[in-house]
Amino acid sequence: MTDAPDGAATRAAAEAALAGQPHAIVERDGVRYTLLGTAHVSRASVDAVRAAIASGHYDAVAVELDAQRLQAMTDPDSLGRLDLVKVLREGKTPLFAANLALASYQRRLAEQMGVEPGAELMAAATDARALGLPLQLIDRDVGLTFRRAMQRLGWWGRAKVSGSLMMGLIASDAVGDDDIERLKQGDVLEASFSEFAGEVPELYEAIITERDRYMAARLREPPAGAHEVLAVVGAGHLKGLAAHLADDREPPHDVRAGLETVKPKSRVPWMEITIAVVVLGGFAWGFWRGGFDVGADLMLQWVLVTGGLGALGCAIAGGHPLSILAAFIASPITPLHPALASGTVSALVEAALRKPTYADFMALRDDVGTVRGWWRNRVARVLLNFFLTSMGTAIGVWTGGLRMLGKLFG
Repeated sequence: MTDAPDGAATRAAAEAALAGQPHAIVERDGVRYTLLGTAHVSRASVDAVRAAIASGHYDAVAVELDAQRLQAMTDPDSLGRLDLVKVLREGKTPLFAANLALASYQRRLAEQMGVEPGAELMAAATDARALGLPLQLIDRDVGLTFRRAMQRLGWWGRAKVSGSLMMGLIASDAVGDDDIERLKQGDVLEASFSEFAGEVPELYEAIITERDRYMAARLREPPAGAHEVLAVVGAGHLKGLAAHLADDREPPHDVRAGLETVKPKSRVPWMEITIAVVVLGGFAWGFWRGGFDVGADLMLQWVLVTGGLGALGCAIAGGHPLSILAAFIASPITPLHPALASGTVSALVEAALRKPTYADFMALRDDVGTVRGWWRNRVARVLLNFFLTSMGTAIGVWTGGLRMLGKLFG
């Protein structure tokens, strides 16, 4: 007979914690979901989350995090165990750089606002575990979100985002008022993408709308025995998440499977084939029409322009002399080969010759917050090597190609 008063007391405490905070309540399949919308840079949101969990009213807690982001928050040393060479070889350098850009952006926000972005999510995870409550990580893997977002862009859009990402990696200026307002009202990934991708409407679907549906599907798979679930999510997800949670009828597993699929790359590398045809065809045309001297001159110019600009990018990144040499050798060849990238070659040489230490990984989040830190930290310098070498090679391809066409038809 004592359960009812206790239940009334915990409900009253939970309602008091939610007072003045954006929230929604959805009941479905015997589970009552309380969706608490938070501002990712608000101390009030942290306090509201902790009070709601401390009320004792909920028997499970869900948070807008994936396993990777939670580990980064709770285990900073995990970065020191990263195999950078493996990242380079598996072609995951852009994703690693995007994660660093996100970390750098959040560090600037923390210094500016006095609150770590996502502190309320961390508080929810920590308090739930301390009380022995089941913890659900309902967000989609950030790498999947990044890849699906990039797939929505054409070649020029991806190039634009990549260039902006590189600039965002070394930015140290204050976060703009618009981004801060977006964080207060919305989502940390949306604000972070906007920081280095600008206003790109095509990204909104993958970053916000898809994740609303994904998180709703995850919530529909509650821990066994859970009847009162507190879900802590960014305020920007509140409306969409509540609608999907109430209305979606497709099985949760099928929803997640569809939203975790990444369209495979075309088996036919049309861009590389086109470049190879133009370049090799230009060499052949030069030998045929102008003889050995013209053909050899075209080849020499291609090597000097692409190799020189690739090596220049590596040198600007502070690369080792042998890394610069590797960039010079690789840059004329890799544009003609779909499985190679000059930036990867020079970065692998750099990582082998100046192997990053555990201290470099541990200092990485602090070092990427300053321009000088990017050249001082060996991990960051490998990334700069990758990006600047790749950029130099890309500029060299277009410059060398135009010079070749000018020679042939001038």
